[in-house]
Amino acid sequence: MHIPDGFLSPAVSTAALAIAITGVGAASWKFKGNRENFIKMGLVGGCIFAAQMLNFPIPGGTSGHFIGAALAAVVLGPSAAVLVMTAILVVQALLFHDGGLFALGANILSMGIVAPLAGASIMAIAKRILPGKSFAIALIPAGIISVLAAALVTAIYLAASGTIPLSTVVPAMLGWHLWIGLIEGGVTLAFIALADRQMLYSPTHSITVSGGE
Repeated sequence: MHIPDGFLSPAVSTAALAIAITGVGAASWKFKGNRENFIKMGLVGGCIFAAQMLNFPIPGGTSGHFIGAALAAVVLGPSAAVLVMTAILVVQALLFHDGGLFALGANILSMGIVAPLAGASIMAIAKRILPGKSFAIALIPAGIISVLAAALVTAIYLAASGTIPLSTVVPAMLGWHLWIGLIEGGVTLAFIALADRQMLYSPTHSITVSGGE
């Protein structure tokens, strides 16, 4: 889903960069970190970085891969997840040329902002309507929605830039990324189940720690 240079028009790239800068700035302002937070951010970020390096082609001129935004959101919280995802995308673009430099704002907006906020929103709704820890089952739809949201935004970029017709890119992106979302949701649920449910982010306790609330 990393967009290389040359796929987006200057207008789309500029608009996406402006929105991304605003979003990352807002996340930085809301984030309150401590040593435990930064350690957990580093661990989660490292796992996501490695998983994102595995790409496979998708018909229509795009590619797909594990994003990890839902995992970041449910473990770290929305603001920290945006910061971690942004850092991953910047490193990938600068050091590994995974995603173009002129498309970096667009990639940050879709995968670094939209995806984790979509996953966090699903979890927030689940926490309100599901009793106790049963809301953890929502990790699967959170993974699906986070991936589909990022894929849809990417499809809109490409169509708005005149690169690929909307009627071609939307079915290609959403159809293939639905399967990626299912895998991502399952991996997120398995990670929490195997690690510790106490790792789930709680806005009343900043970032919860393993073994206690």
